Amino acid sequence: MPSNRYSLFSLLRETLRGHTGWQPAWRDATPQAAYDVVIVGGGGHGLATAYYLARRYGIKRVAVVEKGWIGNGNIGRNTTIIRSNYLLPGNVPFYECAMKLWEGLEQDINYNAMVSQRGVLNLFHNDAQRNAYIRRGNAMRLNGVDAELLDAQAVRRKLPFLNFDNARFPIQGGLLQRRGGTVRHDAVAWGYARAADRLGVDIIQNCEVTGIRTQNGRAVGVETTRGYIGAGRVALACAGNSSRVAAMAGLRLPIESHVLQAFVSEGLKPFIDCVATFGAGHFYISQSDKGGLVFGGDIDGYNSYAQRGNMPVIEDVCEGGMALMPRIGRVRLLRHWGGLMDMTMDGSPIIDRTPVDSLYLNAGWCYGGFKATPASGLCFAHLIARDEPHPTATAYRLDRFARGAVIDEKGMGAQPNLH
Repeated sequence: MPSNRYSLFSLLRETLRGHTGWQPAWRDATPQAAYDVVIVGGGGHGLATAYYLARRYGIKRVAVVEKGWIGNGNIGRNTTIIRSNYLLPGNVPFYECAMKLWEGLEQDINYNAMVSQRGVLNLFHNDAQRNAYIRRGNAMRLNGVDAELLDAQAVRRKLPFLNFDNARFPIQGGLLQRRGGTVRHDAVAWGYARAADRLGVDIIQNCEVTGIRTQNGRAVGVETTRGYIGAGRVALACAGNSSRVAAMAGLRLPIESHVLQAFVSEGLKPFIDCVATFGAGHFYISQSDKGGLVFGGDIDGYNSYAQRGNMPVIEDVCEGGMALMPRIGRVRLLRHWGGLMDMTMDGSPIIDRTPVDSLYLNAGWCYGGFKATPASGLCFAHLIARDEPHPTATAYRLDRFARGAVIDEKGMGAQPNLH
């Protein structure tokens, strides 16, 4: 496994010898016959889970099996936003845990994930939204999370190029979390993969799971395109494919899969130094270090497992952007891509045991998957290692829908396409 620790010293050393000494970031592992834990899904959540299992709980006979290559799924197909500006008791502690882990991530995994706490500003456009954001800000502060309510003039000073004077939905103010921001999504996958590999975790790419083997109601391993792999415990972290993989064990999940498109423009000179969201429509935007505007909006309104989108949503997202900041009207769209959203009935995730013994589920992240990556990995690792929920994830139980204990952050009811 790689032994190099990234540092200024190692960079200078490799510079002097023509960068000939760098080793691969992680091994291309060959599947062993059996592991203590097999994690299905090599995205951010799966890799983070493997890392925390090895680092915090000492479980190192772990395999992460990924049907494609590391970074091919949602971890490389998102708008990179991190925040913990939630309202409900089930969500605030969890996402604040994620935020604190983001703040120390680069030192923890010895990798530059380009964590940029540039701030997240949620704009509001009417009295009802203002009252809702006041309530959310108060809930955040009661839980020790930073929150500031800005009036229209404060927003204008921060983002003077927004449409203040001729807007159909005038900007009345915004809720600002300064500790929010962005993180380089690919670097998160690579950093966790490298850190887990250094601890002995096997990362197995191009290894698609085709079945889950059970005996007497207990998961004992997975069938893959590279052969059978035995497991003491099987953990599913498959994002939009969660329903299909869980069905291999006879489970039907309260999840629908939808496509969420993201977009990036041509490179521009710096002009937006935070993440901004449009309160009168679903639109969010930031600017990357390369100068491109990175933005997105609603999911496509139909069920799909395809990593691509369609024109109506592209038009809708661009309309939202034009309503908020008309100056981008002549900016050229460079590319767009689609990720698979595993949408639960209440818009909140699931981290729990399943009715099949030794089979664990991490799914249903809707729009919140990337920002939750480190806390999701930590809480899932805790569940697998201790067989009990992590204190910050006790609300994310699979049976909450049967118990009526839903976590409906947006108040949209049981309609996954609206969350």
